[in-house]
Amino acid sequence: MADGRGRSLATRITPGQAADTQQLIPLLDQVRVPRPGQVGRPRKRPDSVTGDKAYSSRANRKALRDKGITTVIPEPNCRLPPGECAGRRAGVRRC
Repeated sequence: MADGRGRSLATRITPGQAADTQQLIPLLDQVRVPRPGQVGRPRKRPDSVTGDKAYSSRANRKALRDKGITTVIPEPNCRLPPGECAGRRAGVRRC
């Protein structure tokens, strides 16, 4: 996991057969961002999470919503209403 500038915030190494989607929440739990001036507890909750369709499970979306984290993760086409494409954040697009 990296911040908006590409700096690493947390790393999790798993066997090749482990599903990426199951690693998102444990990876988020590892994030610790020091506050400016090293004063106070480190931040543990990002403002938003961006990911690809591999991280779009309902469980991940619910966990992120429960933590108050905005998601920018496209939904797989199989979960969209017929005729809609992924990328609904910018408005509904018809295929």
